[in-house]
Amino acid sequence: MRDNRRVEHTAPASTEPASAGPQRCGLIAIVGRPNVGKSTLMNALVGQKISITSNKAQTTRHRVTGVRTVGEAQFIFVDTPGFQTRHAAALNRSLNRAVVGTLSDVDLVLFLVEAGRFGMDDAKVLSLLQGEALKHKPVVLVANKLDNVQRRSDLLPWLKTMQERHHFAEYVPMSAHKAADVDRLFGILAPYLPEQPWYYEPDMLTDRSEKFLASEIIREKLFRLTGDELPYTSTVVIDKWEEEEGGLRRRISASIVVERDAHKGMIIGNQGERLKRIGSEARQEMERLMEAKVFLELWVKVRSGWADSEEHLRSYGYE
Repeated sequence: MRDNRRVEHTAPASTEPASAGPQRCGLIAIVGRPNVGKSTLMNALVGQKISITSNKAQTTRHRVTGVRTVGEAQFIFVDTPGFQTRHAAALNRSLNRAVVGTLSDVDLVLFLVEAGRFGMDDAKVLSLLQGEALKHKPVVLVANKLDNVQRRSDLLPWLKTMQERHHFAEYVPMSAHKAADVDRLFGILAPYLPEQPWYYEPDMLTDRSEKFLASEIIREKLFRLTGDELPYTSTVVIDKWEEEEGGLRRRISASIVVERDAHKGMIIGNQGERLKRIGSEARQEMERLMEAKVFLELWVKVRSGWADSEEHLRSYGYE
């Protein structure tokens, strides 16, 4: 049976250093406001999709750890939920605790913003990095979506204002969609990792189980196929997980949990067509990830007020 956490990958040859040195290993948090591209950057750094993406805020709700070993350095990236500033529900408090808890454990922080932009939500995340407990941790400013900037000269005055806001260890303009930019980022980050043995085997990509990744894949398809119709207060729970034929087949039953009957109708769609499509697209992606045949059964359940209930949040796996 395949190790649930280990997915084979090949790192680009350009990321390998010319000569071997002491092993380095460290935890790196990726933080930023909602929808700034944290999960996209995480997936690009790891070289495998392990963190789901969509245009809906609060897509990432759990700390997702991605591992990439490049030469003698092992980078352990932690994708955090976007820090929530506009709602006070229990779900939002849980997401913010995940962000703050992550920052206290890491060796290095990547503060992700859109190149040339800095708003109130960005400022509130930056204020987290300026507290007493974090003031000695190096913070790298990653200016993502560089390809959206019309003139690079426009970045100079913006960069000056950013340098006045915080003493960043590095400033890295880039696009997470460009392999050359991602490779360059590895070289910039490596010297900040402590010299110590690796935590994981070199082919490890994530410490999350296939069961967790399956629930996230379903949630991503849910968000992508409902767009703005469905409020963010929906989640996915795996009810049954069975492996057959030596791990070559999975039987999975999952529940999509919503707060209102109207939300249930949005997901099911006309004659069940939308729910069928969510299931079909999720199943196909699971099969590619797990290299196994997947039989997926989806249900939609209404749990009124679950997003503001600490008890429900704990039962659904939130911290």
